[in-house]
Amino acid sequence: MRRTAGRTGGAVAWAGQDAAEPAPEPAAQQPPDRQPAPQQSAPQQPLLQEPLRTEFPFQLPRGYVDESGTVHRDGVMRLSTARDELVPLRDVRVQENPAYLSVVLLGRVITRLGTLPLVHDGIVENMFASDLAFLQDFYRQINAEGHTRAGVRCPHCSEPFEVELGGSRLGES
Repeated sequence: MRRTAGRTGGAVAWAGQDAAEPAPEPAAQQPPDRQPAPQQSAPQQPLLQEPLRTEFPFQLPRGYVDESGTVHRDGVMRLSTARDELVPLRDVRVQENPAYLSVVLLGRVITRLGTLPLVHDGIVENMFASDLAFLQDFYRQINAEGHTRAGVRCPHCSEPFEVELGGSRLGES
């Protein structure tokens, strides 16, 4: 049975004796052997509850230079689908040279680059190596979120933070 303190004079009454339960006395006034049991905390909320984003803006370090000499740096990449990662595996260029996978894959998921009317693997293969490396890393970042990052709490101070659980090569999620 749970004990509660009465409102008058601090007398202890057993729960169930009175219909109205009085509030417990402050802990400082109760003897140590009669301290109330600690209350359980409410369930913890998930660390991140953001709406799903499917498109992510980026800016190339150098920029793609088209045939007229115009530099295109600002672009948008969308999340990859399973189809985006499977279709390039049937491409003859990828079968002959597996390193070409990232070029074909990026050509599928980049939806906008500067003022270009269409982005495809031919544009990606003519980018500077530093821009290609940037896009490969950006692809990994946006497509791995929710899969390789986990929200945890410090066992010492209970502060929430995220940890990276792993990494993979482009096209191997």
